[in-house]
Amino acid sequence: MTTMRAARLHDSHSPLRIDDVEVPSLRPTDVLVRVEACGIVPNLANILTAFDEVAPNGSLPPLPAVFGLDAAGVIEAKGDQVRGMNVGDRVYVNPARYCGACRACRAGRTAHCEYYLFNGYFGFTPKSREMVSDYPHGGLCEYLAAPQYSLVALPDSVSFEEACRFGYLGTGFRALKKAGVKPGDVVLVNGVSGTLGLGVALLTLAMGAGLIIGTGRDAAKLERVKEIAPDRIAVYTKAEATQSLADYAAELTDGVGVDTVVDCLANGSPAEPFLEALAALGRGGSLVNIGAVGGAVPITMHELMEREQHIYGSIWFTTEQAEEMAALAATGLLNLSHLEHRVFPLEKVNEAIQTVVKKGNGGFDNFVVNPQL
Repeated sequence: MTTMRAARLHDSHSPLRIDDVEVPSLRPTDVLVRVEACGIVPNLANILTAFDEVAPNGSLPPLPAVFGLDAAGVIEAKGDQVRGMNVGDRVYVNPARYCGACRACRAGRTAHCEYYLFNGYFGFTPKSREMVSDYPHGGLCEYLAAPQYSLVALPDSVSFEEACRFGYLGTGFRALKKAGVKPGDVVLVNGVSGTLGLGVALLTLAMGAGLIIGTGRDAAKLERVKEIAPDRIAVYTKAEATQSLADYAAELTDGVGVDTVVDCLANGSPAEPFLEALAALGRGGSLVNIGAVGGAVPITMHELMEREQHIYGSIWFTTEQAEEMAALAATGLLNLSHLEHRVFPLEKVNEAIQTVVKKGNGGFDNFVVNPQL
């Protein structure tokens, strides 16, 4: 086995092409994963078509490039310094890459690494491109080389298709952990029916929250979210509401307000719904932004100080947190059966990317490419 099939971007004006490329070589601490599933994230189409505009910052890989953010599969081979993982193990590959040597990495703050990269997607600084040269392949290929620190052992109860959702799930999980969500808390999920928001709702249930208030624009999708746990989920559709979101939250919490807001609004969303969710936050509460509100958000800092509230930004999760999610799924607390998998072979990767853009079931849709089909 010296070559493999890979879907590669040659230029942003053309679809991905299936090429024969060399199977990745391994460093002593790397593993080779046979990719059984790779998630297609909704924003991938934007990255591919806007490549020419965003590439100059140095955070995107050189072309031709193999994209694919969330991969899961089976360990095919491993370097001679890999410990604790064996050939044949089922794993999810956390795409976060970091140097391990800078000040942030030594302090355990790997997301702050100056080389930080989402393998198969993009980086965050010009230095990220150096990490791309170490790990050039995303998950849209038959085999993927990955550092052992990125591996998450999958319980038998978690399918490869479900594991492909760990990227979005983990982003929400880190947000909930950052906010310190506890059993019995009230959590407002802004944009609950989307890919990010639904994952936050499922994890919030798994972590024992007493009540989830979910917002959205589509009443039918919101009702579907509510059906997951009718006694623990309430939904708010602004177009149909007779009161403000803050008043609705106050009514459900005896005037206290919510403990946590996780903002999952879609890319380019206006500031207004963000501020409406912030107004529903109780004293001492936390808002964590993992969405993509466009432009400036006016905030009265004096009011934030008086109410001792906290606003955080959060982008990704650690492999340790992914292991925690896998454990929650293994016990049944995290119920991933609500996801509806739509699986495509590698040859239909472009169809999969375009279908994601047109998806009709919100966060319930789970688009996956299986390179082994």
